[in-house]
Formats: sequence, C-alpha cells, structure tokens
Amino acid sequence: MIEQFKEKFQKQGYQNLTPIQEAVYKLMVDGNDIIGLSPTGSGKTVAFTLPVVSNLTAGDGIQAMVIEPSQELAMQTTNVMRDWAKDFDLKVLSLIGGANVKRQHEQLKKRPEIVIGTPGRIMSLINEKRLKTNLIKQVVVDEADDLLQEGSLVKVQEIVTSFENDFQISYFSATETDVLHNVDKYFGRSAEIIDVRNIDKTRGNVKHGLFEISRGKRNEMLKRFLNIPNFRALVFVNQNNSVQKVFNYFKHLNLNSVKMLSADQNKIDRKKALDDFRMGRIKLLITTDVAARGLDIEKLPVVINFDLPDNANNYIHRVGRTGRMGEPGLVINFGDDHDLRDLKKMLKDSEYNLTKIFYYNQAIVDEVEETNDNNAEKHRSKSVKKSRLKDNDFKVKKEDITKNNPVKKKKNRKRNQKNKGKRKNN
Repeated sequence: MIEQFKEKFQKQGYQNLTPIQEAVYKLMVDGNDIIGLSPTGSGKTVAFTLPVVSNLTAGDGIQAMVIEPSQELAMQTTNVMRDWAKDFDLKVLSLIGGANVKRQHEQLKKRPEIVIGTPGRIMSLINEKRLKTNLIKQVVVDEADDLLQEGSLVKVQEIVTSFENDFQISYFSATETDVLHNVDKYFGRSAEIIDVRNIDKTRGNVKHGLFEISRGKRNEMLKRFLNIPNFRALVFVNQNNSVQKVFNYFKHLNLNSVKMLSADQNKIDRKKALDDFRMGRIKLLITTDVAARGLDIEKLPVVINFDLPDNANNYIHRVGRTGRMGEPGLVINFGDDHDLRDLKKMLKDSEYNLTKIFYYNQAIVDEVEETNDNNAEKHRSKSVKKSRLKDNDFKVKKEDITKNNPVKKKKNRKRNQKNKGKRKNN
C-alpha cells in the first residue's frame, strides 16, 4: 500500500485494514472487475477509495466515477474521498440533483479527477455534453443491490455504455442479490465476487428487540422515548407520506427535538436535518429506506422500525446504521403480535436474535419486575407476563398539547335583559 495511506490510517487511529479493504485493494489496483460484499459499516467507501486514488494522475481530467443511489450518500462519499485525495492533489466533484446546475457546469470546467453523483444528474450532464467520459478508466457502483434494480438499472447501463475507453468497473454492496450474479448479462462483462461477510468482525454488539404495540399508539411511544437520557434514534417508515404524518404529530406538540429526512424535501432542508442529527441537536430523525440508504452516522445508538421493512435486505440495511465499527447498538421493532411473528419468519435464516423488549421507568428493558406496593396492578400491566402498557398510558395529555399554545378563557358576560336587542344611541 502507498506510504501516505499507511500514515493516514495511523493518524486516524486505525491499526489494520478491514477485511473488505484488504481483500479488494490489489485486485482493483491491478484493474480487475470485482463485486465487493461486506457488512454495513465495515469500511466499503474507504475500500474503493484507496485503489481508485492510487491509479489516478493529477491534472489529467475526469478519470474516475462513483455512482450513488441518493444525494445524501453521494455527499457523504464525496467528503470521504476528498479527505484521501487531497494528499495527491486530486479534485473530487459531487454531481447531485437539487444542486445548482450552472455551478456544476463551472466546476466541471476545472477538470476534476473524480466525479461522484446520482444516476439522473450524471446522465443529464452527459447528454448535455457537459460531463466528458472519454478519459474515465474506473467506475464504482456503490450500494449496487439498490442501484441495479428496475429504473435505476437502466440509467446505470446508459452511463456505462457512454464510456469510450477501456475501463474497470466495481460493485459494492452489503447484501447479495440475483442481479449481482448476472452483471455480465447487463454490462457485457463478468466480475469476481469478493465476499467477506462471514469473516468480517467489525460489527459491534447490536440488540434486536421486539416491541409489541398497536399502530395507533406508536407516536406516543416515540414521544416517551424522548425522556430517555442520551436517547437518539433513526426512525424508519415505509412510505414518504408517512414521514410527514409522523413528523406532524411532534410538530403539533411543538417538540423541536424531532425532524424528518424525506425525498420530498429540498437539498438545504435535508442537509440541515441530517447535520442536526449528526451533531446531536435533535433526538429523532424520521426517514425512509431511500433517503437513509448507506448513511454513516457516527455512534448512532438506536434504530427504530416504526414500520417493519418488507424484506430481509431492507432490514439489513436499516439496522446497519447502528453498531458500526465495533460500536454497540439497539434496534427497536414496532408491531402488533401478528407483525412481529411475520418479522421473525422473514429473518429466520439470519443471525439476528430477536427478543422482547419494553419501555419502563424511562428506559428500554428486557423485563419489568412485579411490585407489592399500591401500584402493583399498574406495574403488572407492564410486566413480562402481560407485556402491554395500559391504554391510559398512551393517551396524549391535554396539558402537553396546550402547554405552548394556551387557550384563552372566554369571559362569562351576562347580558342586560332589560336592554336586550336594543342598540345604544350615540
């Protein structure tokens, strides 16, 4: 490995390369097409950054392209690659939708060596002949299991077929899909599969909890979680409109510790929400699979599945936001008895150990002991045996709603019956 890389690793406190970083480095430097499979949070971005940067020449124009599924992930990858590329005088440019197109045109004239973007904006700039691809020799398809699906697959194919020179292509993913075994069918060339998922030990200890609760009581339970000290969670729902609905509940209560990250937001609002969450200025960030795909949020303690995912792959990517690089984590799966049974069936072939969890005394616990005091019945209703909270515990108190918006009392004025109906003469 290049000496500058070794020095940078030491400065950042890393002792060794992760399995995926070590496995793909030489193969990519030598120009081989590969498919890198590695758990979430195992350093895949750095895994393709090192060999890409090693093979570029400063001042020779655009030589490498990284395709990402979302604006947030494109910006995240841009920041990582810039950090490593600056020591080699290489320029990295982000090309995403929602950003100023004219400004991107001007930045392309400066001939960056690496461009990173979403398929739609990249293809648009190629069609406008603003983005020249004739010198590109390295292409990375990140989150390949997501990008190589219907819709985005066609755009990625169009981008790749626009390249004129011989080039290397690599795919990276945390999950394995059929399309990754058939890349020769879609791109006319095969790739070697490098799968380190069984040997990678970078994941921290993550607890996967089953939290039985009906749909109508989930917002109130999220509100209760805000009382837990140092609590911070990424909250997943299945639909874009659900993001707004859940957020509106907290907005109505004037709770500023909750924000949303949605595909319907503009770039500035999305960046502000994500920055606030990363900096710990808010406790809950409500989002979807699309908006939060691949996000690296340092030391995120909790992921909440407000809506359970539709398939095992989505579950893997959601829960992969916590427990990254050896950090501990917690996954809270909301659902009624039927929902949670279906989740266990869906994940029966996985390594996840799903256990019941509860909220009690401002904490997430495995069980609640029964007591013999006057409130014994109340405590028993929260115990492991019944595992359900009383209905009254979920009702939003009137004072919570009106606390910041006090309602003025109407004055009880009695009308003068003698002059009822008569106007006062001036």
